[in-house]
Amino acid sequence: MKIFHFLFLIPYFLFSACSVSKQISKQADTILIQDSAINQGHIGISIFEPATGKYWYDYQAEKYFVPASNTKLFSLYAGMKYLGDSITGWYFRETRDTIYIKPNGDPTFLHPDFKNQNFFNSLKATSKKISLSLKLNDKFETYGSGWAWNDYGASYMPERSRFSIYGNVVTFETRGSKLFMIPKYFWKAPYMSEPMIQLLGRGNKISVSRNKDENKFWFNSADSPFVKDEIPFKTDILWSLQRKLLNDTLKLLNDTISYDLTLGEGTFKSFKTQPTDTLLKIMMHRSDNFFAEQTLLMASNEKLGYMSDRKMIDYLLNNDLKDIPQKPRWVDGSGLSRYNLFTPKDFIYILQKLKNEFSLERLKVILPTGGTGTLSSLYKKDSGYIFAKTGTLSNHVALSGFLITKKNKLLIFSILPGNFISSATPVRKAIEKFLSNIRQRY
Repeated sequence: MKIFHFLFLIPYFLFSACSVSKQISKQADTILIQDSAINQGHIGISIFEPATGKYWYDYQAEKYFVPASNTKLFSLYAGMKYLGDSITGWYFRETRDTIYIKPNGDPTFLHPDFKNQNFFNSLKATSKKISLSLKLNDKFETYGSGWAWNDYGASYMPERSRFSIYGNVVTFETRGSKLFMIPKYFWKAPYMSEPMIQLLGRGNKISVSRNKDENKFWFNSADSPFVKDEIPFKTDILWSLQRKLLNDTLKLLNDTISYDLTLGEGTFKSFKTQPTDTLLKIMMHRSDNFFAEQTLLMASNEKLGYMSDRKMIDYLLNNDLKDIPQKPRWVDGSGLSRYNLFTPKDFIYILQKLKNEFSLERLKVILPTGGTGTLSSLYKKDSGYIFAKTGTLSNHVALSGFLITKKNKLLIFSILPGNFISSATPVRKAIEKFLSNIRQRY
């Protein structure tokens, strides 16, 4: 009797699974695939249930799409795998009269979002000479492969560097009728243009720009009052500018921070600066390109002993991620490059791997939910039930993450529309409608 009952249930479960798949297929076709904005281009969709190991729905899930900032999910894995609980921001060695320091790519150093600057405070308190130890065996460029050259002055594209300081940007901000700059070091010749003083008296109707090949900043007339902008500054391979910025902030005289080309004698100790998850949460919540790039470089240094985005990507794909469904074309840490190509199933894979290795509860803190971060205007009714990474480049949108349904089923999803010519807003709204529908029904 029990055997008969069990056999009777088998077709029920098969029919139920088939029914769900058909229902979602119909919803996907109506809400997404036939959407007037999305059907100008292409879309890939994958929905997976970890508990059963079954795909609820796939549509072009093995085809490649430009993922934009969904690429950061792979950099997130590298950071969680190799950076430990806290970032090793610096290495240092002390002698009787000198402290030798080596930067380790920490993007939080003197960054305004991080009030705890324990390493800087230790330098400020020392009476010893400071010697900056150069390390020149890294293998990466200041810009990633395929980055748009004419975005050099955009706030989202700071230069990558082993020695990061102030987020590698100059922050301009008006408070009342006054204009402030961080760091103040640039408020002088030869960095500031002459028209600045004249323009500040015109109701602050200005814009800020920088010369492409040098740190010279210009203030130009604009139609509306200036509020705030961040302009990346040019770094250099010998860290001359970064050394001057640190020297100026420490209020040392006569550029007293020296170079040490030999790296000094003796053993260097590591200095922990910030909890790793604090960095990763900001990276994912505001989709910070600089933090993502530096995270991949720091992970490379921990695993390979030097900084190389290319070599670290190769290592991950050939080792930790060797069983990825479709091998992606992965070229940077942030997703700024249109050379990146991933499939929806690649994102199902990395999200499942993140959950299995580091726990969903930890990821719920790192990833934005509805009404927060890059989802601040979306999924407000589903806050606490969706945790996902957005991605946006012109003509491309991406969303991959976790969804908890009304019946408490955990799903992993990836939706990658691309090559549409409309704005991103209607595409995002269509995805929101589709996912909210799935949450309510299942």
